Amino acid sequence: MAVSTKGRVISVGASEGLFEADKNSGEPENTYILRPIFQQRRVAVGALRAMFRPSVVKDCIHAVLKEELAVAEYLPDEMPHLTKRLSEIIKDKLKELGYDRYKMVVQVVIGEQRGEGVFMAARCFWDADTDNYTHDVFMNDSLFCVVAVFGCFYY
Repeated sequence: MAVSTKGRVISVGASEGLFEADKNSGEPENTYILRPIFQQRRVAVGALRAMFRPSVVKDCIHAVLKEELAVAEYLPDEMPHLTKRLSEIIKDKLKELGYDRYKMVVQVVIGEQRGEGVFMAARCFWDADTDNYTHDVFMNDSLFCVVAVFGCFYY
């Protein structure tokens, strides 16, 4: 059977229901998955890793901060480069965890440790069933670092 779409004729396989042009092209097809699969949403032992798990992400953040900032000192000129490097390292570690259907936003804030208080807040508009976030705080004698990771399900 041949179907015309905007001046283009493509054939449809009767048994498969797919367009020939779509089968032969190297482009990925849309999955139309709006939510994680039910088995991925369960927090049972052995569940797939595709669901954003704040505790796992927080452990990853904590390990990176502990390794990178253990002996770091606050130097105002170098902090923009350090924050960018930390965010890239954390994003790379999160990609290794297998969150392929999530877009990750990593926010890193570093300030000088002077004994003063800092209050940070974030507001998000998202799907409470699939999206989540986590954060971690690192402090030494010279600086403090707050990292927040927001995971949004991407469909």
